[in-house]
Amino acid sequence: MDKKILDQQSQYWEKNFLSKPEMFGLEPSKAAEDTLKTLKKENIKNIVELGAGLGRDTIFFAKNSIHVSALDYSPTAIKTIDKKILGTKLANFISTKVFDVRKKLPFEDNSVEACFSHMLYCMALAMEELKYLNSEICRVLKPGGINIYTARHIGDGDYKNGTHIGGDLYKNDGFIVHFFSEEKVQKITDGFNILSIKRFEEGKFPRKLFRVVLKKK
Repeated sequence: MDKKILDQQSQYWEKNFLSKPEMFGLEPSKAAEDTLKTLKKENIKNIVELGAGLGRDTIFFAKNSIHVSALDYSPTAIKTIDKKILGTKLANFISTKVFDVRKKLPFEDNSVEACFSHMLYCMALAMEELKYLNSEICRVLKPGGINIYTARHIGDGDYKNGTHIGGDLYKNDGFIVHFFSEEKVQKITDGFNILSIKRFEEGKFPRKLFRVVLKKK
């Protein structure tokens, strides 16, 4: 697997965010709507959103009185979120930071109530990077903290289409997607108990995804 190809994805996302400032629409993802129910059930008021993109889920959480620390490695994405919340009451609920999740997360040990990410795990990340991300999320979460993520799975129509990058990574229309099996989910759960792995669909294609809910031991 050519690491340079994976690294180049940041430039591709940046280009697309610049040219398509609402490429995912304004409505929250189904994953965010389901996650809000979990947060309310667990009485969680503060979360870290990893790979926040253009902020549709970030803003949805803030509108529902959830404080969000939104991280994304695209400066354009973070600027877009900042612009959307400028001069609104939502600014009190949202903090943003340009950040690459392949690095050590910028939070103290045992300091975060919950993490949420929608399709971050199925970006151009190698398995060792996913395992490192899992370990970092585990480090920053409080005992009993929740990590909720979604990832496209091997039942998705794009799996094994396009250019094979290596492993279960395929490039379609310029975007690299890392497709997940349930076995792969199991491999990146060190330090967590699995509360649920559920399948759902999103979009017109549709994309077929797992929604994984983990609880720190």
